[in-house]
Amino acid sequence: MARPSKYGDEFKKDAVRLVRESHRTCADVARELGMNRETLRVWVREAERAESDTGAGLARSEREELARLRKQVAELEIEKEILRKAAAYFAKEMDR
Repeated sequence: MARPSKYGDEFKKDAVRLVRESHRTCADVARELGMNRETLRVWVREAERAESDTGAGLARSEREELARLRKQVAELEIEKEILRKAAAYFAKEMDR
């Protein structure tokens, strides 16, 4: 189990926002905030990944649910096609 962060969520959001809005390097902002530059760099990358086109403003749980639902829709499309073919087959048999 990962140890709890010594930085709060609000601090994390503010630090990432500061990097983005100030157009300064992570190292400069981290030095100013008195933290490790790699920690800040990871936070910025996580924020970018969370806001990427594939996630377009969705939370991780929402993206997971979307992926699950897309998989389910694909399975249902396959089942629908099988049932359509079976109905056509049995309709053909009934005409005989």
